[in-house]
Amino acid sequence: MGCCGDDDDGEPPLPPPPGTPNLSPPSSSASSSTDSTISPMNSHFSALTCRDTLRLIFEKLPVPDLARASCVCRIWNSVASDRGMVTRAFVAPWRLKEVVGVPSSGSFWRDNGIGKFAISHWIKRGDSVAGLAVKYSVQVMDIKRLNNMMSDHGIYSRERLLIPISNPDILIDSTCYIERDNHAKREVAMLYPEGVRDIEISSLLKRTSSEQGKKRILDSLRRSMQVDDGTAQYYLSISDGDPRAALSEFSEDIRWERQVGLA
Repeated sequence: MGCCGDDDDGEPPLPPPPGTPNLSPPSSSASSSTDSTISPMNSHFSALTCRDTLRLIFEKLPVPDLARASCVCRIWNSVASDRGMVTRAFVAPWRLKEVVGVPSSGSFWRDNGIGKFAISHWIKRGDSVAGLAVKYSVQVMDIKRLNNMMSDHGIYSRERLLIPISNPDILIDSTCYIERDNHAKREVAMLYPEGVRDIEISSLLKRTSSEQGKKRILDSLRRSMQVDDGTAQYYLSISDGDPRAALSEFSEDIRWERQVGLA
């Protein structure tokens, strides 16, 4: 061992005691790896700000990841919010043929779960919520929840019901229409049974020209029957819009109730 102050070149330095923190500066390799971190905010990595490159990447993303990407920066938001981009991501999991229509809010595209779709059922005489639940293999409560109905009697004041989709396979190669149902108070991607939508549209066009006249007939029926709007609408609908036939149907029902002692 050398004297105090002398250099002891022949012996290796002693290791530090256990638990002593490493105070040596970081290596150049670690520093360089930190500086080269890929980020859309890093101006030295221009590929993440190239719109063509971003489109190629975003086309592979599902809806939730596309929504997250739109929150990164302005450039990412402009690419991720493109109508064609969000529509493609919306239809991809269900293999839809196309989606027709423009939603009232861009947030519509951020959720493409099965609850976003519904079947449009045109109500016919004799239909009931329980019967439709059996027909479409869904739960009664699911129909009521989707249509914002408190009871089964809500069906009488409507012309159609939204039916939840129980089998996603019916969406394959189908065309859905983005519509808002005023009774259900929600916007959905509507699936129409084959040929039904054309019938509903033509019927709607015929009714639009006489909407005011229909309202006056409905008010007159309501006063004559002394019932609420929903009941008057029900009897008018089962009578194909004929107010005299509606009054006859209502009178027959009242007569039957008196005979069996219900009235």
